[in-house]
Order: sequence, then C-alpha cells, then structure tokens
Amino acid sequence: MNIGPLKFGARPLFLAPMEDVSDPPFRILCKRYGADMLYTEFISSGGLVYDAEDSLMKLDIYDEERPVGIQIFGGDVDQVREAARIVDRVGPDVIDINFGCPVKKVVCKDGGAGILRNLPKMERIVAAVLEESSRPVTVKTRLGWNDDSIRILEVAQMLEGMGVQALAVHARTRKQMYKGTARWEWLRRIKEEGVQTMPLIGNGDATTPQKIKAMFDETGVDGVMIGRGAIGNPWIFREAKAYMETGEVPPPPSWQERLSVVAEHLTLKCNWLGERKGVMEMRRQYGGYFKGFRNASTLRMLLMQHNTKAAVLEDLLNFEEEQPDVQVAVSRKVKPVAAAIRATLPTPVVRRSDEVPV
Repeated sequence: MNIGPLKFGARPLFLAPMEDVSDPPFRILCKRYGADMLYTEFISSGGLVYDAEDSLMKLDIYDEERPVGIQIFGGDVDQVREAARIVDRVGPDVIDINFGCPVKKVVCKDGGAGILRNLPKMERIVAAVLEESSRPVTVKTRLGWNDDSIRILEVAQMLEGMGVQALAVHARTRKQMYKGTARWEWLRRIKEEGVQTMPLIGNGDATTPQKIKAMFDETGVDGVMIGRGAIGNPWIFREAKAYMETGEVPPPPSWQERLSVVAEHLTLKCNWLGERKGVMEMRRQYGGYFKGFRNASTLRMLLMQHNTKAAVLEDLLNFEEEQPDVQVAVSRKVKPVAAAIRATLPTPVVRRSDEVPV
C-alpha cells in the first residue's frame, strides 16, 4: 500500500486522529509499539487562520513520529484553503481533511460530517486543499449523514478522481455517532465498487487484535485505522501485528511496563506543554491505562490529587496492583521497583519550541 511516495508493508495500522488523545506524546508511544502512520488531532481551519494558540500548537510534529499526517477541518472554503497553505509549510508527510467528525458544534457549520449534506461543497474544499498542498492529501469521512443519505460510493469515486491519495472511512453514519455496530459490509462495497486504485483504510470497532484482523479479512481494506482501541493502550499495534502474523495475542504488558509507559507519557506531556498543564491534561488518560485492573479507581483518584510531576510519579511508581483497596497507604520512600523504573525512563524527545513554523 502506498500513499503518494509513502510506502507501507502489508496490512499497515494507523493511529486515528482523536481530539485530546492523538497529541505528540501519545503518537510517539504508538509509533514505538508498531503504528505505521499517525494522524494529529483535528485542527480548526479558522483557528489556524486567526492564529489561535491551541490550533497552532497542534501543528507540532517530530521526526520520531514520521510518517505523520496533519488533519484539518472546516466548512469555509477560503479558510480551509488558507489553513492548507499554513499546514503545508509545516512539513507533514500528509495533509488530511476531516469530513467525519459528528459533533454538533462542528457539523452545524458544514465542518466534519456536516459536509456529507453538501457534496458539491465537499468537492470545492478538496479542490482547494489539493491546490495548496505540495504533499499527498487524504480524507477521513463516514458512510453518510444518515441511512437515507449514504452516498459513500459516489464520494469515494469523486475523491479518487480528484487525486486524493487515500480514503479512511468510519463505517457509521453521522446519525449513529459512535453508537451501534460499525457496518463493515460497506467497507467491502467501497473496496469493490467505489475505488479502483486509491487505498481504503477501514475504521470503526477495530478495538482488539482479533477485530483488527477480522476487518482486514472480511472487508479487504488496505489498512486499518485504530481509534478507541488505542486509548490507554499503545500496545495494541504490537499485539495486532503479532496476532496477524502468528495467530496468537502476546501477553499483555506487565504491571511494571504499564507504569513505566504512563510515567513516560506524563514526562513527555510536561515537556511539551509545561509541567502544570501537562499534569492536568494527563489526568484524562489514567482511566484508559488502568481500566480493568484492581484498584484502578483508587490509583486514578490518587494521581489526580497532585499538581506536580514529581508527586504524580512518586505515587504512580510506588503503587502496587494488588494493594488492599480498603485504604491507599503509599510510602514516601521510593521502593526498589520504582527506582528501577525511573532509571529506565528515556530522555524525553518532545520539547516545546518557542515558535511554531507557519
């Protein structure tokens, strides 16, 4: 499978663009554990045009995570054109257009999946991005606005004819949001009836190694994009590749490996955002990392009471999985296992630059 000059092996795996999840620290971890390509959080075209700090910060990409695509969204053709020009100068490997976000505040202005009600405007937006981009353009979308307006075969043919280099499809309609079962049968139809040579990347319910393999087997997609299955679980890429190769899922990460990765994730967050903001933003990640483990809620609440990285790390690395859940009594003396984990933490690779190139 190729996306322009980017060449991938058989059955590549992609990290989906997820708001408040797919930032540089998390992308770097997913890359380490086997993701073949990564996408940024979606970025507002209007935010880029008007120099919004949050939007500009999302342009940060690092050599450790390449190949990486920057995803933009917006319903104003001129704003999307200017945003594509800004993104192109940053130098991603791919520029991706979001035509799939179902959130009301996005779709009400023809952004995200809202454009599925106006295909001529979708065509104008894609044409504007293609004109401004010196690198491959890809698109992520949904089956349609609702069951009465599924025109994904027509959309796929249009995009391929315009020169879009790959299409990712979340196999739900906008009306479904994230509920119900993803309709993989449509991925098979798109592959057989909608595209000729343009790669198709499947998305939706690919949350375990078994389901990822099943999506490849049942639909014939060229790649699989993993979203919710990666939250708190960057190991899913490693596990899925092993399962597709051997038929067996490798053992899950040990408790020590899990703690070590969470500690590194926190460290990378703080280096990218600054300590206080990094600690605050990391709070929403703990639930995913420790879901299903004994005392997970106790550990999460313990970590969320701190405002400094050092305090979080001390409690995190000293917490024992089998600790009695009646009371959390954490020793302030660093235990040998915690010291060992600290010693293995790599030097952070993400550092916030003083200026964002635009």
